[in-house]
Amino acid sequence: MYLRKSLGIVSMLFFVAIAGQADAAGKYDGKKILFIDSYHEGYAWSDGTLAGVNSALNGSGAELRVVRMDTKRKKTDEDKLAAAEMVMGVIAEFKPDVVIASDDNASKFVIAPHYKDAALPFVFCGVNWDASGYGFPFSNVTGMVEVAAADELFEFLERLTPGRRVGYLAADAFTAQKELANIEKVFEMRFTEIRYAKTADEWQAMFRELQGKVDILLVGNSAGTENWDDATAAKFVERNSKIPSGAIHGHMMPFALIGYTKLAEEQGEWAAKTALRILDGTSPADIPIARNRQGRLVINARIAEGLGDGATTELATMMQSADEIIE
Repeated sequence: MYLRKSLGIVSMLFFVAIAGQADAAGKYDGKKILFIDSYHEGYAWSDGTLAGVNSALNGSGAELRVVRMDTKRKKTDEDKLAAAEMVMGVIAEFKPDVVIASDDNASKFVIAPHYKDAALPFVFCGVNWDASGYGFPFSNVTGMVEVAAADELFEFLERLTPGRRVGYLAADAFTAQKELANIEKVFEMRFTEIRYAKTADEWQAMFRELQGKVDILLVGNSAGTENWDDATAAKFVERNSKIPSGAIHGHMMPFALIGYTKLAEEQGEWAAKTALRILDGTSPADIPIARNRQGRLVINARIAEGLGDGATTELATMMQSADEIIE
């Protein structure tokens, strides 16, 4: 268990108006901020990002409106183009002073093709790994890219072993391969052993093999691995872990010793605070593109039991500041 811590197609794609705090005259009374959500209400990452936005704008007096593109559930190019047209209709009607655009599709289908160097300022967030693919930054665009917290994760893992041979194990899928390439590029990391498994049996064999070939193992996404069963994999890892392992995805924590996962709220809070800076008169061109830094530390105590005494002692110290412990 876990302890501790267009318009015209509104029926399909909708927006919600959220008024600023009405009980006090905020500094930004009369100012309008539009939040473009690439996905839908109820999608955990989107909800977390919006929570961060609301937290940062609380009491500001600015009016916030939310428009949702729903492109996680409606994935065709036709759907995405229709969603972009809908968003542009909302922009024309609402006339925001600044726009926050969350996740890649808002940047890809709205900002990049339609608002390059426009008068209207944009702050993007949740763009994965690298914003240069959309041409950013523009004179009217800045933002925060979303990267896996791999460097922070390895700071924890390296405390558990003097060795520096690093392995990577994930599903034999394009997304896992792209993730590794981005980790190597952004953090200038090099992996000595890389394995991609097609089946659950292959994954187990590779996991066991890597215990004797590397000192630290990064467990990548298992999505797409044939015959995968979470309970079976978790029990296997608990029995066969001999070296420290880490995960950057929360759902992979049953199969790794330590996880350091990014926070959607950080993206939203940074974007909203940046939007307020722009309302104060700062040009987006003068605000460098940032990347996320915060994370959530999770430790799997079930796996820790199988490691050596030295690692266990250090882990006990880490557990005191962990956000979550799996027992």
